[in-house]
Amino acid sequence: MIVGVISDTHIGDRADKIPKEVYNEFSNVDLIIHCGDLTSKSILDELADIGEVMAVKGNMDYLELPREKVLNIKNFKIGIIHGDIIYPREDLLKMKYYSLEKDLDVLISGHTHIPLIKEIEIPELNKKILLLNPGSPTVPRFPLKTIMKIEIKNNLIKPNLIPLQK
Repeated sequence: MIVGVISDTHIGDRADKIPKEVYNEFSNVDLIIHCGDLTSKSILDELADIGEVMAVKGNMDYLELPREKVLNIKNFKIGIIHGDIIYPREDLLKMKYYSLEKDLDVLISGHTHIPLIKEIEIPELNKKILLLNPGSPTVPRFPLKTIMKIEIKNNLIKPNLIPLQK
């Protein structure tokens, strides 16, 4: 299974459109996850033309979306949040405890506009938690505009950060 992950598109308030590269990269995914701050319903419609879309509500969204979502994909419990409930932004310890409270294997968030791939080991529980953030394809706070693809197969999760050229 391949999952496309995108966040912080801010269509209509900070950006006019999603780069075409995103649609090319997501053309082979089984599911698209948007981690919030869509700011326009049009992005959901455009992504739905590619395939199944699951989105959570960001702090800038007016859409009726859930604030958090938990998916079970191929024996992995994957939590999706925008990230604004973690303060200060992307505090790794708070993300770890949030993941433990929800018994997550993976926590995918947005909000910071900065990509993240970080595995946290908890030896006393014999557990690992994967923290992911795709960054932003339109208004990054990082030198590159980015999205992410996650490959899930053979009981492994392989995240891949994808820098966009334009």
